[in-house]
Amino acid sequence: MGAFVKIAIASICVGYLAVKWNGPSFDPESLRGARVLVTGASSGIGEQMAYHYARFGAQIVITARREKVLQQVTEKCLSLGAQKALYISGDMSNESDPDKVVDFALEKLGGLDYLVLNHIGVTRFAMWDGDVDHVRWLMKPNFFSYVQMAWRALPSLEKSKGSMAIVSSMAGKLSNPFTAPYCATKSALNGFFGSLSHELAMKKSNVSISLITLGLIDTESALKAVRGIITTPAYPASEAALNIIITGATRQSELYYPWYTYVMNLFKDWYPSLTRHLIQNALNYDP
Repeated sequence: MGAFVKIAIASICVGYLAVKWNGPSFDPESLRGARVLVTGASSGIGEQMAYHYARFGAQIVITARREKVLQQVTEKCLSLGAQKALYISGDMSNESDPDKVVDFALEKLGGLDYLVLNHIGVTRFAMWDGDVDHVRWLMKPNFFSYVQMAWRALPSLEKSKGSMAIVSSMAGKLSNPFTAPYCATKSALNGFFGSLSHELAMKKSNVSISLITLGLIDTESALKAVRGIITTPAYPASEAALNIIITGATRQSELYYPWYTYVMNLFKDWYPSLTRHLIQNALNYDP
């Protein structure tokens, strides 16, 4: 790696740390009693977000497909200090379930202050085999349900001056091999909610949108999918979850976690050839 590139990376990292250091301060008390809906909360990042919100004394509704696991997460949330913790099972590939989940949260909590959309549909970490039907199906849980739930919750969030956190991925900013359908859905999320955030600002809406760009996180499902293929280190789900919560609570427009996602996002335009080389050589693949 050339000296100029090393200097550029170091400068970007310093700039990133400066932005983080001078960002808006987070007041944990602001979340006490806050009404929160978290999706994809039976495991991984969503589960960890539920526990963090509980420690802050929030009122929480969580959702995912597995009802028994949701019940266990809810019980733990109550033991950690949640003012209220409820669950509703839902399949986000089903057209009626996204509305059903939001309506449940609005009814049980009396409104919403935070909508945290974090769920994903199941997809393989493999080269695309031409299965168009799978791409079409994956758009339902990974994109269309997000749009549907955001629209359903928007009037309540407007009244409460609330926030949405949209959990996306580096795959939505920078395409990666073995993830073509997944990349497509995350790119759609970034495009739609990036546009919507502009429109809300232009209308002087009370609602903020935070777009979350995540790298590899050490969730069980992620590590199982990439085991033996990706050499990039995975970062802790609990820390990612806390960063997402803080970003939404402080109404920041973006979060890049971990730090290298910010660097890679800039480098993809500045040094496209180097970026492609780094991506392809981070994978163990023998044709």
